[in-house]
Formats: sequence, C-alpha cells, structure tokens
Amino acid sequence: MLPSLIKDLQSKKNLKKAKVLQKFFKTGKGEYGEGNFFLGLTSKQIKNIAKKYIGLSLKKVSQLLKSKVHEYRVCALRILVLKHNKADENERARIFNFYLENSEKINNWDLVDLSAPNIVGNFLFDKEKDILYKFAKSHNLWKKRIAIVSTYYFIKQNEFSDTLKISEILMKDKHDLIHKAVGWMLREVGKRNPKIEKNFLKGYYKTMPRTMLRYAIEKFPEVERKKWLKGGNLIPSI
Repeated sequence: MLPSLIKDLQSKKNLKKAKVLQKFFKTGKGEYGEGNFFLGLTSKQIKNIAKKYIGLSLKKVSQLLKSKVHEYRVCALRILVLKHNKADENERARIFNFYLENSEKINNWDLVDLSAPNIVGNFLFDKEKDILYKFAKSHNLWKKRIAIVSTYYFIKQNEFSDTLKISEILMKDKHDLIHKAVGWMLREVGKRNPKIEKNFLKGYYKTMPRTMLRYAIEKFPEVERKKWLKGGNLIPSI
C-alpha cells in the first residue's frame, strides 16, 4: 500500500510550484524548514490521495513521517486525522499517543495546524490537558505551536480558558511563528466572545509582541484596531 501511495503523490508533482514552496516554507540553511523538500502538490490533491489510503497502518504512517519530502508528511497527517475521526475511543487514544510519540517529526507550521486541533485538541477536550502545558513550556518550537493550536478545537466548543492560559505562557516567546499562532487563537476567541478577548488583551497589549497583537485584533473595526496599536488610554471600554 505504501509504494502505491508514494507513486500517487509523485505522479502529481509540479517542480515549478515546488520551487516556490521551498522558499515559502523557509527551507534555506538555518531556517526553520531546513532540509525539507517539496513535490509541489496542492492541498486538495493530498487530501484526495489521503482518502484512498485511510487504511494505511500506523507503522507505514510512521515511515511517511520520517521522510524529508514535505507532502509525504502532510499526507501521513491527513490520514491520521481521517483515522481519528472514524475511530472508537480506544483507537483514538492509540492515534493520540502515536501523534505525541512522533511530535518531533511534525515540524512545520502547516503540519501542526492541520493536525493538532483535529487529533490532540479533539482527544483532550474532555480529559486532563497537562501535556499541552508541558509542550507550551518546552524549548521545541513545534511542540509550543502544537500546544496553542490544539486549543482551536476547544475554542470551537466555546471553551476558552486553556487558550488564554497557554497564551500567557507563550507571551514572551521569541519566535514569530508562536506570535502568529497565539494571535490567531486569540482572534478566534474574539470571533465567538469579543469581551473575553478584549479583557485578556487589556492586560497584555502594551507588552505582547507586535505581530501577536496585530493577528489578535485583525478583525476589529479599523478605528478600534488603530487605538489598540497606539495604546495609552485610547482602548475602547468593554
């Protein structure tokens, strides 16, 4: 099954697009995506191929995750999400544990974003969430992103407390991929409950990274957004 899957992925490769993706995902020396290679597939193409191979064993999924070819790992995670969505509780636990064991290989922002809410967030929603706080306090960029982006699932269920607590932990992080992720999650909170987001921002907007703030207030009306960016006593009352 694995050779057939790889053949399907390779058959869709687009070298011109691959070259663009190599730059977009920062694969140069010293950049966060160093060592990654791209085939140039679209997200839709990978999704369609993943659906054909939902029966792929976790052992074979693990082999895909070890690859330097980015689309192999995207497809592996797409398959995991599909498996998780159809699984019973025992199998969901097995997939969740497999995900954590292989978290070092989930090492680009798109890999985290497509999988963390749907596997980690989904599984942990009604359980203890200690692992998210452990990941948030780690020194690994991708574990930290998994921690905050996993809470997107909670946000969709109108549960915001873990998002806010993990945002506080990551508030002084130095990496812009964490700034963007935290800002994104705060923005998602605000879409559902503007008061909670604004109350949170009032405590941090003066000191939080600028990129984080810009992402968090992206959907605010322009006049209000400018007030938050200027700071001082200009913030609207809630």
